[in-house]
Amino acid sequence: MNTSSRYWKIWRINPAAENLGYKQIPVTIAQEFANNQVCDIESHHAQNVLLSCFNAESEVDRLNNALAGLCLRCYVSEPILKECKKIASLFSGDKQFTYRDLLPLVLNDDGQKLIVLDQDGKTQLMVDDDCQIKPSSYKLFSMTVLQTFNADLQSRMSLDNWAHLQTKQNPELKKFLSDFGFNHLSDWALLNRTRSKQLERLSAQERYVIKAFHAVYRRDRQQQDNKGAKKCPDPTTAQLQEMLVYLRQYQVSINTPVQLFKELKQIAVQLRKYDIWSSRESLDMYDVESGTYVPRQDLPTSSLDSVTVEQQEFSQFLHEHLDATLTQTIKQEVEANIQKLQKSKKYAPFAQKYIQGLELYYHSAMSLKEITPELGMTSWDQARRILNPGELLLKVRTKTLEQMLESILKLAAAKGLTKIPPEPNYLIALTEQIEYYIDGEIFQQAAEEIRAGKNRNMSSVYAKAICSYILECTSNCVMG
Repeated sequence: MNTSSRYWKIWRINPAAENLGYKQIPVTIAQEFANNQVCDIESHHAQNVLLSCFNAESEVDRLNNALAGLCLRCYVSEPILKECKKIASLFSGDKQFTYRDLLPLVLNDDGQKLIVLDQDGKTQLMVDDDCQIKPSSYKLFSMTVLQTFNADLQSRMSLDNWAHLQTKQNPELKKFLSDFGFNHLSDWALLNRTRSKQLERLSAQERYVIKAFHAVYRRDRQQQDNKGAKKCPDPTTAQLQEMLVYLRQYQVSINTPVQLFKELKQIAVQLRKYDIWSSRESLDMYDVESGTYVPRQDLPTSSLDSVTVEQQEFSQFLHEHLDATLTQTIKQEVEANIQKLQKSKKYAPFAQKYIQGLELYYHSAMSLKEITPELGMTSWDQARRILNPGELLLKVRTKTLEQMLESILKLAAAKGLTKIPPEPNYLIALTEQIEYYIDGEIFQQAAEEIRAGKNRNMSSVYAKAICSYILECTSNCVMG
């Protein structure tokens, strides 16, 4: 049998599986249909055959529509599951939720019913045992993925990547994540729902500002909510003035509404970075017997352990250019940070100590608290503001992604695979692929190191690249 089992085995929720919470189940009728339709067809054409059958508009082919759809629903269950696990691994560092909490929102297809789309291409209809069409009482997310997939678009992303993207953008999943601060909340909504864990990362003055904001804005907001208000508006001048009065009792040196507004915005930036970068969780666990880190036992095995990169001809190019691009972007961002410090009235004296600070953090694996007296700083908070390794990592990642994308687009254009500027869908697909690649190769481990706390082991590719840059800087200074 040549047909990929992905077309007739579906990943579905299984609460009985204590460690995983899901299980792969064979679907007999999908296997029979796939074997009959695509058994003698090369694997890379099988999906196109099934998609054509699924999208056929003839009324007499409704059963075939449903069966082809069932095969494709099995297929997309894998990237849906993988995306849930990726989201959980990135954003559940405080153990507030796991991927098992996300599965019911998107992995809601058990593969037991035949479903087709109405003529509008949006409404899901069920095919009963007598081959009669009737409204479906339950909307399957796997069908939503298929009905929004444009199989005819030449520059379309793969069905796998489309399923990843649609899972990430699922409204129910995004709403769930917003309860933990991971949605694109407004600054005022973010400040309004600040948690104790976030407050611990702020300075004493910033915590007082948050208290003042809650005492005034949250109070007014709760009253407005009772009247049906939804969007969080900017604080009014009157509210800001009342907050200033509140802050005076704590001797906080903010004197005008404009200064307070700016301070609130700066705190919101910190909270947003905390949510995105400080909540990442390792996918490995320390194994006492072997003395090494091993994959967690609750992760899926086999094909779910890897993220395939489409367009294999680019893989060698990616590998060859990533190291050089990383080195270049680290140099650019570190020099930019030093220049920024030099222009700062408050932190200019520390500009010449910035490289030393990075060396203590990445080469000596010292914490910011330990670095503070070494650099003559007054507090952990001051060390964080000056060095801010999380912000540097974010900037390097963003710049690396931009430069890798630019290089690969030039290569793709040279090969005649796209034009410049590329089609939007092609650009989205390529960006997704590069993000998966650079995060897996560099930035996920780098982020995990930052949040590891005491006894961290700075051995990632990113940490080694930082150390190499520091060594180069030191050597140049000695030679100069």
